[in-house]
Amino acid sequence: MRMVAPASPALSREDIVRLVDAFYDKVRRDAVLGPVFNPVVHDWPAHKARLVQFWTSVALGTREYRGNPMAVHRPLPIDDSHFGRWLGLWRGTLTEVLAAEPAQEMYEHALRIATSLRYGMGLDQSRLRNLHLPIMNL
Repeated sequence: MRMVAPASPALSREDIVRLVDAFYDKVRRDAVLGPVFNPVVHDWPAHKARLVQFWTSVALGTREYRGNPMAVHRPLPIDDSHFGRWLGLWRGTLTEVLAAEPAQEMYEHALRIATSLRYGMGLDQSRLRNLHLPIMNL
């Protein structure tokens, strides 16, 4: 995963801890996402700590996270609709927890991650079709 340089000095590790805590509490209770993640996450506090490492690596460039999100998500029963639900909950939580600028930055990170995961899991059919477009003579 490509790590990004710190996006904003306004975003802190403490902000990310609050965001992760609030967001994944919603995921656990969500009728769509909960059934996907609750059966495989046996220790939510430990999982949240790992997710803080992930998000601080993405947003603050800490390089704390060592893992492969694609490999972790591939075996799960995820379809394309789950990404819309995940992004909707993420965006709502961002507006509750963060100021506007860091919330927008974190949403943009999430969009890139969702796009990458969708593609890697074979769910982004439009992108796959584009790979097979004929080359036009110029």
